[in-house]
Amino acid sequence: MRCIIFNRVASFCRKVLNRDSSTLVTEDLTLQIFQRQEHGISRKDISENALKVLYRLNKAGFDAYLVGGGVRDLLLHKQPKDFDIATNATPEEIKKLFRNCRLIGRRFRLAHILFGRDIIEVATFRGHHADTKPSIQNKQQVASQNQEGMLLRDNVYGTIDEDAERRDFTINALYYSIKDFTVNDYANGVHDLENRIIRLIGDPETRYREDPVRMLRAVRFAAKLDMEIESKTAAPIHQLANLLQDIPSARLFEESLKLLQSGNGLATYKLMREYNLFQQLFPLLSEHFTEDHSSQTEQMIEHILAATDKRIVEEKRVNPAFMYAAMLWYPMVTRAEEISITSGLSYYDAFMVASNDVLDEQVKSIAIPRRFTTTVRDIWQQQMRFSRRSGKRAYKALEHPKFRAAYDFLEMRGNFESENIAELANWWNEFQSADRNRRGKMVQLINDESGQRRRRRPQRRKKPQVKSSS
Repeated sequence: MRCIIFNRVASFCRKVLNRDSSTLVTEDLTLQIFQRQEHGISRKDISENALKVLYRLNKAGFDAYLVGGGVRDLLLHKQPKDFDIATNATPEEIKKLFRNCRLIGRRFRLAHILFGRDIIEVATFRGHHADTKPSIQNKQQVASQNQEGMLLRDNVYGTIDEDAERRDFTINALYYSIKDFTVNDYANGVHDLENRIIRLIGDPETRYREDPVRMLRAVRFAAKLDMEIESKTAAPIHQLANLLQDIPSARLFEESLKLLQSGNGLATYKLMREYNLFQQLFPLLSEHFTEDHSSQTEQMIEHILAATDKRIVEEKRVNPAFMYAAMLWYPMVTRAEEISITSGLSYYDAFMVASNDVLDEQVKSIAIPRRFTTTVRDIWQQQMRFSRRSGKRAYKALEHPKFRAAYDFLEMRGNFESENIAELANWWNEFQSADRNRRGKMVQLINDESGQRRRRRPQRRKKPQVKSSS
């Protein structure tokens, strides 16, 4: 792809605070502008609602650009999942222009323009956060960091040049202008797209400390776009992975869905394991990992992620609860066995205790919402009930609202556990598809077998009563 490079060089002062000192790092970046005939992006490929926002901001006298992943995906001839916009209008100015706007975010203020279920996210150009203090006129411009360098507040507005520097990866520092249909490339992002490279803008360690989630994004983009993480960008990840423990668990839940339920879950998981990232999100699972990835837990994780990827490709619905139930199943079973042995509880009671323990422990790292943890418990508890089929129990199990998910889970277990589990899954498969008469015969057969087992059980001989002598 040939490009026109303007003679002017945008000399940006990257005010990124060095972790070891307060020295400012200065870096010169060359702005490259790709004309309409050079990049191939067409307005027909852009969301109609995104175009409405762009045109209205421009008409009101503001600069507005389609930015980041939307531009990146269009250049790669992929359909963007969403369209984000960057502008020099403040959130309050945006809200005045759009009645269907709501302002969100504390760490960085954003505007969401609502078109039914379609949400167009609009962000004000970010400025440098170092040495910035709120002015009397604009007290909302606040930036703060903790001792490790993580950004706690980042409401500092700037120019498009500064905004480009604040972007995380070169392939996301791309701006599409609706005014002249050009693509503005501030960080050699088009070159990295062509060479399939994931590269951070700025010093990797400093950028990761500002926001540790960037490590997850690097891995997610590499898996999603089938690219390689540049060596300097990859180098600090393994060492800094534990910084993810400082990220709010609610944010990590959202990130876990992007990582594992976006169609590239298996490839993402393998990269996360390589860089010690998966272990930070699922510390319970890491206790069951082996060098050759051969444990039941690891086999189950790979199986469920491959199945999830397949369903997404086929545009079928996926439920996060089912994925979490599968991933945490064997750690929960192991915990139940330990509790049963050490406490003397029945296995059923130990199973219930272990279910609560494992989920309570997991939500400390990833805040899985209650609506999903409730479903996980239902799926797990049904596994205990599937073997109880006598009397009316089989019919009651069939009426359970989570029967189908629980049955699918039982069938999946048959791939990794004893033949008895596979046979049990086959029985339930036949039972749920059988007519009323056939179901009755199947249950009667179970009743007969249960009766035979009870009759075979030897009766205890009563001890003779000793007559008391008068």
